[in-house]
Amino acid sequence: MIRDVIASLPSDLPILIAGPTASGKSALALAIAEAHGGIIVNADASQVYDCWRVLSARPSAQEESRAPHKLYGHVPYNAPYSTGHWLREVTPLLSGERPIIVGGTGLYFAALTHGLADIPATPPDLRKLADGMETDTMLADLDPETLRRIDTANRARIQRAWEVQTSTGRGLSHWQDSTAPPLLKAGAYSGIVMDSPKEWLTPRIATRFDEMLRGGALEEARIMQDRFDPALPSCRAIGVTEAMAVLRGEMDHGAAVESATIATRQYAKRQRTWFRARMANWRWIASTDLA
Repeated sequence: MIRDVIASLPSDLPILIAGPTASGKSALALAIAEAHGGIIVNADASQVYDCWRVLSARPSAQEESRAPHKLYGHVPYNAPYSTGHWLREVTPLLSGERPIIVGGTGLYFAALTHGLADIPATPPDLRKLADGMETDTMLADLDPETLRRIDTANRARIQRAWEVQTSTGRGLSHWQDSTAPPLLKAGAYSGIVMDSPKEWLTPRIATRFDEMLRGGALEEARIMQDRFDPALPSCRAIGVTEAMAVLRGEMDHGAAVESATIATRQYAKRQRTWFRARMANWRWIASTDLA
């Protein structure tokens, strides 16, 4: 039960909650904040943008009123935002009222607990070039060690690695090996991973996107329709393409739900794999036990 989990948590350490999409991690974070205080800090790359509340499953305005929330919806849709940006913004939030850091972006948690390499920014012209390149072309250019470390099914990660290698002359793996000490070392935080079996998670994913389309996602997409650019990280959030297709009459409601459900299910699988590889020593809690 959720109250048993909350009662077992240390009162003097930051709480880090990771998990795949739709696993219930935000509900757990809010329950902890309401029971024992603290500020809820976003660690989800899609939820930083101001254009998507419904489509990125950001906490609702009512949920945000129940506890302090930080780093949600504060970045313009076309502004550059990286793991380095997030790490700089989260740093001052680690002191003062206890942070409850929650999200599904594994790189944010890795930067916080293992450190982040100080990589020079990518020149805008190079990024524009990369935006138009084929994924396989970029993969072919990467060094073997970087290929071993990154998620080769994730276009954004591949492009980032290619940009780093091309702009600096050194592979991403080299920069990672020169990483500064982490802000939160082992023992300085309490880490939780939501363990969500596929057979439990898949129906929730399908239901959630159906509810998104009926509950404001199309209105969000309509507002962004003239500014939609699939090359922008903000516009790569799962479900955005489907919502835009519905608006254009290219996809009906059912087809949009099916397409977004498949993409979300694939993303959740990659998240689970990443968490198992990188967070094996965190506390794993079954989502099904938090009802």
